[in-house]
Amino acid sequence: MRRWFPHPREKRGADTGPSPVDRRKTGSEHHLICDGRGTPLKVITTAANVNDVTQTLVLVDGIPPVAGRPGRPRRRPETLLGDKDYDSNAHHDELRRRRIQPVISRKGAPDIKGMGKLRYVVEQTFALLHHFKRLAVRWERRTELHDAFVSLACSLICWRRHKKSRT
Repeated sequence: MRRWFPHPREKRGADTGPSPVDRRKTGSEHHLICDGRGTPLKVITTAANVNDVTQTLVLVDGIPPVAGRPGRPRRRPETLLGDKDYDSNAHHDELRRRRIQPVISRKGAPDIKGMGKLRYVVEQTFALLHHFKRLAVRWERRTELHDAFVSLACSLICWRRHKKSRT
């Protein structure tokens, strides 16, 4: 019986691409949007060579309804913080059209003062997400499996925050 071995490019799976750091290796990248407390709302996995700015509106549109006060649940944030990778005039205009104030540093301009303190929440959420070793280095070939592990990790992060706030 003859065994079938996949072609090397098929081994990597979907949503992988050349790493911006080391082009001979493939990789994937997580794009994350979270609330002000660091609770992950939406995570997207893309190839490592996909521009971050292309995922801005996809992340904003993917925010689920957030329950809280009585009435219709909110679907959009009031402001959107982002680093220079998410800077684009077209996306700034589109966010303003959706009544979202973009707070994104412009490329080539000095950083916004105090932005590091605000971005710390997102970076801490990334650290919590990548604390799960299976997500720090992608081993799954199938994107569906990797996304399932990402969803499970986000659920555990939310559960731990909820459990911590109750005690």
